[in-house]
Parts: sequence; structure tokens; C-alpha cells
Amino acid sequence: MTATEILREEHRVIERVLRALETAARRVEEGAAVRPGFFLDAAEFIRGFADGCHHRKEEGVLFPAMIASGMPREGGPVGRMLEEHEQGRAYTRAMREAAERWQAGDPSARAAVVGSALGYITLLRQHIAKENDILFVMAGRIVPAARQAEVAADFERVEEEETGHGVHEKYHRLAEALEKEVSP
Repeated sequence: MTATEILREEHRVIERVLRALETAARRVEEGAAVRPGFFLDAAEFIRGFADGCHHRKEEGVLFPAMIASGMPREGGPVGRMLEEHEQGRAYTRAMREAAERWQAGDPSARAAVVGSALGYITLLRQHIAKENDILFVMAGRIVPAARQAEVAADFERVEEEETGHGVHEKYHRLAEALEKEVSP
């Protein structure tokens, strides 16, 4: 499996959580009962999987390979993706902080949870489309074939050394639990 195929597979898992998160946020908007912990669990998935596993591979392996192959870091697609990663982190922090306030008894924090969740969802859906349809295609063109194989191997190293054995499975189970919690 190529590096970009691995990243696309991870996008599919992230998209599952985005759908569950959107369902939960819409239910809160409608006044339905949703536990604040749902949003804390979603923030944990985002921190641990979307950011900790997925973005770490992009930022630590794929993007440097693209830059070494001639893609500018600033002012181009890589720079834009890095900016969006930071925006996603800000939305996630805001969602987590608001969910903690809500869980601690501040019902006014519900609106901040919803706003941050929906902002994150919109950002990530657009971000994923840009990566899948543009950035990953570019990576396939500019990163030499031999280096692409190294990138995929380096992804394995990132998973084992930096995130730990079994982490992917843990977050896949969390994604499934979030989906089940909001399924009709």
C-alpha cells in the first residue's frame, strides 16, 4: 500500500467520526439529550488519531518528502495544509474546553461546543477533499518512486515508535463507539 493510500484510508475513519460528531452537534442544536462526554470522546479521537497518528505522518514524513522533491513549504499546498492542521487543533481545543464547562454544569457552553464542532467538521471535510484530490496526487507525481516506498515505511515507524503499538485499533474502536452512540 502506498503512503497516500494509507492516508486516504485514515481519512475514511476520520470521516466516520465527522458524521457522528455532526449528528451529535445537530441533536444538541435541536435540544435533544446528548452527553457532553460525547464531545470529549470525539476530541480525544481527533487528538489521538486525526492529529496524533494521521497528521504526524503528513507533517513528519510526507510533507518533508514533498518539500525535498521541490514543493515549496510556504505559499503552496503544503503550507496551506499545515495552516489548516493548526485551525483544526484550535477548533478541537475550543470544543474540548466548552464540553468540559458543559459537563461541569454550565449549560451555556452547549452553543460553543456546537459551534466548534461544526467549524471543525466543515474545515476537515474541505481539508480531506483537498488532500485526496490535489495534494496526494501531487505527491505521487513529484516524490520519486523509491522515496515513496521509504515514506510508506516511515509511516510504519511513526505508528510504532511515536504513537505505540495498538493505537490505531484503539481509535478505530472509539470511532465505532461514537458512531453507535448517535445511530438511530
